[in-house]
Amino acid sequence: MSEEEDNISVMDSETELEGGTEIPMGLLEDVVYSENYLPSYNEQESVPIVEETEFNQNPDSLFFNDGKRRIDFALVYEDESKKDFDKRHTFLRRKRRREYFEASLMKMGMELEATRSVVDEKLIFVKVHMPWDVLCTYAEVLHIKLPIQQNDLASEFSPFNCFTKHFYPSEDVIAKEPEYFTAAFEKNRLEYFHVKDKDEFFTPAMRSRMAYYILCRATYEERGNVKKFGITKLLDSGVYKAAYPLHDCRFNVKSQEEGNVNERYLLYTEWAHPKNFYKMQPLDLIRKYYGEKIAIYFAWLGFYTTMLTLAAIVGLCCFIFGYKTRETSTWSKEVCDPEIGGKIFMCPRCDKDCTYWRLNSTCETSKDLCIFDNYGTLVFAVFMAIWVTLFLEFWKRYQAELEYEWDTVEFLEQEEQPRPEYEAKCVHDRKNPVTGEEEKVPYTACGRCVRLTCGIGTVLFWIFLIIASVVAVIVYRLAVFFTFSRRLREDIKGLEPFKEYVTPQMATTVTASLISFIIIMILNNLYERVAIWITDFELPRTKTDYENSLTLKMFLFQFVNYYSSCFYVAFFKGKVVGYPGEPVYWLGLYRNEECDPGGCLIELTTQLSVIMGGKAIWNNIQEVLVPWVKNMIFRYCNKVKSEKIIPRWEQDYQLQPIGKLGLFYEYLEMVIQFGFVTLFVASFPLAPLLALVNNLLEIRVDAWKMTTQFRRIVPEKAQDIGAWQPILQGVAILAVASNAAIIAFTSDMIPRLVYYWSFSVTPYTDSSSQTMAGYINNTLSIFNVSDFTEISRPRDDVIPYWFDNSTTCRYRDFRYPPGHPKQYDHNIYYWHVIAAKLAFIIVVEHIVYLTKFVLSYAIPDVPYKVKEQIKREKYLTQVLLHETNLKLATERVKPIMDKIKCDLEEDLDL
Repeated sequence: MSEEEDNISVMDSETELEGGTEIPMGLLEDVVYSENYLPSYNEQESVPIVEETEFNQNPDSLFFNDGKRRIDFALVYEDESKKDFDKRHTFLRRKRRREYFEASLMKMGMELEATRSVVDEKLIFVKVHMPWDVLCTYAEVLHIKLPIQQNDLASEFSPFNCFTKHFYPSEDVIAKEPEYFTAAFEKNRLEYFHVKDKDEFFTPAMRSRMAYYILCRATYEERGNVKKFGITKLLDSGVYKAAYPLHDCRFNVKSQEEGNVNERYLLYTEWAHPKNFYKMQPLDLIRKYYGEKIAIYFAWLGFYTTMLTLAAIVGLCCFIFGYKTRETSTWSKEVCDPEIGGKIFMCPRCDKDCTYWRLNSTCETSKDLCIFDNYGTLVFAVFMAIWVTLFLEFWKRYQAELEYEWDTVEFLEQEEQPRPEYEAKCVHDRKNPVTGEEEKVPYTACGRCVRLTCGIGTVLFWIFLIIASVVAVIVYRLAVFFTFSRRLREDIKGLEPFKEYVTPQMATTVTASLISFIIIMILNNLYERVAIWITDFELPRTKTDYENSLTLKMFLFQFVNYYSSCFYVAFFKGKVVGYPGEPVYWLGLYRNEECDPGGCLIELTTQLSVIMGGKAIWNNIQEVLVPWVKNMIFRYCNKVKSEKIIPRWEQDYQLQPIGKLGLFYEYLEMVIQFGFVTLFVASFPLAPLLALVNNLLEIRVDAWKMTTQFRRIVPEKAQDIGAWQPILQGVAILAVASNAAIIAFTSDMIPRLVYYWSFSVTPYTDSSSQTMAGYINNTLSIFNVSDFTEISRPRDDVIPYWFDNSTTCRYRDFRYPPGHPKQYDHNIYYWHVIAAKLAFIIVVEHIVYLTKFVLSYAIPDVPYKVKEQIKREKYLTQVLLHETNLKLATERVKPIMDKIKCDLEEDLDL
């Protein structure tokens, strides 16, 4: 490292907000930047002021008034001279910082031009331009990879392309990007790079990225040995109102500027418009316009949606198979048969207020259950376990291709600078374990443990709060079921067509699902703020550490928040209920819920459909309406006369700023959906289809929102989807166990198989061959009504007339009948079923996990073609370096050799 690089300056978080306190000087000593790139002024020294010019009346212009210098960034501030006199002292302090900051930018080589707003004369827009030399300098600093030679490796032709080409945007509209071998830019080797035009060599996204890099490091205040810099804190403290790169045109109208390629217009017409829902995404153009971080998100979302197509087709086939067999199912026919189900009297499901009921009253529910609880579901669950493995493995391959195409294979992530919030608290000394030098940290080892403990404690508190809300919903289900059982049939007498469908169990499930959804959304909004506060309190050092910490907290909370009610219905409801003579009570007050005679699977299906559907509708409405309404209100409050021409930078200012964690919430939404599709798919084969429909809409909604409603995002480089990849892998592993447990313990598949193969033949029945006839009678135990306790015995006024002479009722369990030496104890059928369920889980899990392992091993993460191209690129880069070094060495040695030659000639002459 050179002396210039060892020369350091200090970054401060500018915590001196209005009414706040200032950080004591001397606390901030972290090494961050070379003095070469940071200007220095004395406090008494006058600083250069940005020249203010008039708007040239060209609304499409992306250049300074001279029409030559391109605008790489725009800054917006409120003119302090237009403020009220009593507040002017506050704004004068902001003005000093702003002027110092702008002088720093000019000292660092950037060119500025100010223009007053057409809409609001209080606003002033500062346009920022990076000259060629500055671009070259910071392209080298950021290790930006640029073309050195056209790719000479022939691309492989695939017959599949003949079909898929019809789903891509026309190459006449969006030209295919030429393929080049690239290398990290070096200023002194410029002649080796493929430079056709200096103005086009660096794309607008690259220019904006470099401009933002400088803006984040330009000084705005200097006091002694402490330098404060960064546009972020100037935005937070109100010195500037906004900072953003410009869109290149309006989204729905082409620019009339000569040479403008109208990339935003192309993105809207060929990508964001709803008419393109069936088309593949122009990822290269998205990457070129928004940067790799945005492009990799849409690439992942598009790939996930494409893979969902196969899962949705198989799931739909499974659903159709179940629908076709619902009328032919033997056990469903027995439930609906008046001679079988009509003569089976079921025991009351609650104490006193509930009465006896006929089994055939659940006829429609049993038919609906046949749609989801059949052998096709088992096949589909195994298929989904393999599908999720293929999805993750093929995504790794596709991601490797994108990494190569987008020059992020050897993405050298610069040593991340500490977050300003971190530096503001640096008061303790410690020895850096890497450099061995003394450095400032915000807490001691003990203090760090305290912060982490507080963070973990807060997260656990909120998780317990969710569990408490789940318990509250369970109590609601218990309480309202009693009410529905007593009054529902009477209250819906006028709705005869719906009477047979609206059972107390179904009404309880639907209302509880809606309440659960509302609680989920409320807790979700509250916890987002809590999670951000906890992460801020923990003080992660870098932005990456901050995002990873927040990602883990948010996902843990969302996992419990969204999935807890589903896990309850799938694995806990109806599992510990006792029997009518000795029921189990919650909290000693509420009798535990029982499953419908058809099982809890239909309730889990209802729960999933309500939460998935409600969440999708809510999120899409929120994503579309909120920014659109905000923009409408802003334009209404700042409306101008129709004859006024508004410049490009001011049109963009009227759009919404994207949040600092904008993509984080997009990823979170999709990963939560991925959990619903994989964790509970055995109960709801239509989940992939719903997810597919939602994602087709989600892609266009996100694209429309980003293209039309938001300012242009500062481009960022990214190699992959980050911390979400291991989260997806964890969900995929859990999904195998979850679906195996759903089939074993929630559905009736295992009891039916045990009955069919073991208990439907002699010695248990008179039949000599396997059959499902008699299954319902075999799975319902008998209870003597005289064994009811006083607490649970139904009242005389609720007992129906048709039960007057009956002495027994039936309930769902495998127990010995009254009069048996082991009456009401579990019978041999029960233990056969338990053994079969455990064996099923063990066998299925091992088979599926082995298959997943084999597939993961057999499918390479990086395609062979990409490996070849990477090797070719490395070879060319080495040749370039060798030739350059050889040329430099030759230039340095030549004068010495010439001198030696001259000396030899002189010696020979003598």
